[in-house]
Amino acid sequence: MGTPDFAVPSLEALIKAGHQISAVITSPDKPAGRGLNLRLSPVKIIAQQYNIPVLQPTNLKDESFLNQLKEINPDLQVVVAFRMLPEAVWSLPKYGTINLHASLLPNYRGAAPINWAIINGECETGATTFFLNNQIDTGDIIDSIKIPVSENQTAGELHDILMVEGAVLLEKTISQIADENVIRVQQLLKPDAQLKPAPKINKETCRINWDQEVEIIHNHIRGLSPYPTAFTELISPENIPFLIKIYKSTFIKKQINLPFGSISKCDNNSLEIAGKDGWIIIKELQLSGKKRMFISDFLKGFGLNEAWKAK
Repeated sequence: MGTPDFAVPSLEALIKAGHQISAVITSPDKPAGRGLNLRLSPVKIIAQQYNIPVLQPTNLKDESFLNQLKEINPDLQVVVAFRMLPEAVWSLPKYGTINLHASLLPNYRGAAPINWAIINGECETGATTFFLNNQIDTGDIIDSIKIPVSENQTAGELHDILMVEGAVLLEKTISQIADENVIRVQQLLKPDAQLKPAPKINKETCRINWDQEVEIIHNHIRGLSPYPTAFTELISPENIPFLIKIYKSTFIKKQINLPFGSISKCDNNSLEIAGKDGWIIIKELQLSGKKRMFISDFLKGFGLNEAWKAK
C-alpha cells in the first residue's frame, strides 16, 4: 500500500527479493496538467510493469473493497507513504500490517517527519518499521536504521536517501517476519517525555519569520526545500510586495544593528537578509510566476538594492 515516489524503491525491493506481491493498493488516478489527463501514481506505474493487480479504493471502509481484500487473503500487508487504515483493513492479515516510517520512532510521528527533522536542526534521523495499530505511528517497533543529517542538507536530499535505505530496512523486516524472527518492542514513553511531532505542513508553516536566529531560519528553508518551499515577500521602496520562494541558503552569525528583514546586496552574486543574529545568504530562489534560479541570475534581471526589505 503506497502512492508516491518514496514508496517505489520499497515495492521494487520486495519484488526483486522474490516476495509474492498479491496486489498493490494505491490512490485513484487524478486529473493533471492543462489537458486534465489522468495521472497514475508512481507505485501504480511500477505495479503495471510487473503485471501486479492494482486496487484503487476511494473509501477504505467500502464493503466491496474489504471483500476484495478478504478474497486476496494476504499473509502480510505493507504500508509505505499511504493513508491511515481502518482497523478492518490493518487487522486482516495473518501476520498483521507493517509500516515504514521516515523517522526514529517514537519521535516525529505524523505526516511530515523528514521536513520536521531538518526544521528542528537534527543531526541524525532515520527510518523505522513497526506494526500498525489503532493510533497513528504508535505500534510495536520491529527494526530501525539511523541516517546522519548534514548542516546544509535539504528535505529533498534526505528524502532520497531515506527512500533507498528505507527499502533495504523494509525487505530485511519482511524476511524477519517470514522467518518468524521478530522481536516486537513497545513504544513505551515516560510520563514526562517530550516527543517531537511531525504534523502536516501548511502554508503558514512555510512563511519565513526573520525575527529569529539565522541558523533557525536556515533550517526552516532547507527543511521545506524543494517542497512545499519556504517563502517571504520582498517589499519595494514603493511598498509593492513580490513573493519569492527560497530553496537554498547559508548563514553567517554576526552582530548587526539593522531591523530584521533588512537587505544587503553585496554585488551581483550575493543577496543577504538580516535575521536576529546575522545574515541569511540566499543561493537559489523563485519569483512568483517565474522559474527557479540561482541568485546571480535573479539579481541580473531584478532591480534590487538596500532600500528593499523582506517581510
